[in-house]
Amino acid sequence: MTTQPCTRSRLRVDFAYDGSGFSGWAAQPGLRTVEETLALAWQTILRCEEPPRLTVAGRTDAGVHARGAVCHLDVADELLVRLPGRSDRSPAEAAVTRLNGVLPGDVVVRAVQVAPEGFDARFSAVERRYRYRLLDDPARLDPLRRHDTTVVRRPLDLARMQEACAGLVGLHDFAAFCKQREGATTIRALLEYSWVRDDEGVLVATVRADAFCHSMVRALIGGAVPVGEGRRDAAWLRSVLEGARRDPGVAVMPPQGLSLEAVVYPGDDQLGARAEEARAVRRLPLL
Repeated sequence: MTTQPCTRSRLRVDFAYDGSGFSGWAAQPGLRTVEETLALAWQTILRCEEPPRLTVAGRTDAGVHARGAVCHLDVADELLVRLPGRSDRSPAEAAVTRLNGVLPGDVVVRAVQVAPEGFDARFSAVERRYRYRLLDDPARLDPLRRHDTTVVRRPLDLARMQEACAGLVGLHDFAAFCKQREGATTIRALLEYSWVRDDEGVLVATVRADAFCHSMVRALIGGAVPVGEGRRDAAWLRSVLEGARRDPGVAVMPPQGLSLEAVVYPGDDQLGARAEEARAVRRLPLL
């Protein structure tokens, strides 16, 4: 008797979370993490023996939030078809309802869909967009926003910060703003680094790049603060970048002000090629 091979489907999962109560995305023994929480929810609804392996587009640190997170997992079709039960929903639609029924309130699944061929949540992405909220007037802090806003004590000059941060946009080695990992490149294409002050007086940074290295966004924010306070001039931030090593004047800012807002992917016909490109070792062009 021959055994039929088990067919599997790759699922794309769009989700959001309040990072306040998590020790980051990555599963760690004895700590509450987003990865373990979401994987256990999938194990529960699929009724499988082990939690499935999740591949995420962006691994956030402890306390960092996400509104537009994306991950993928591969699931046996025989498990998927059971999800709707007696309803006429698709397995993907049923997964959203069932996951949100077992997840804690600080994690919400927005959508589940069968991923196009070649999709990889991490390597197929062409852009990640982060937002950072910074308030320079402690008396104006909305207590309901204390978990997603960082407060500083000195007033900040928006125009000076804009001028300094614009000089970092482009393809560069961001070693000065990263916690380096052995064998990992620190070359990134920074697509945008801009600031606005909203109606509540909060300074909001938008930081977009093809990818980020460890702690890069919070270090970029930390580099802008002394410029905004007047302790450094606008040219200083560019000199830190060109120095290609950590500068003691650049602090890694607290996590609560940071949120992953969106992950962008190319068209379906380009997903596989983009994943192969992203896996390649990146180098700066020769001048």
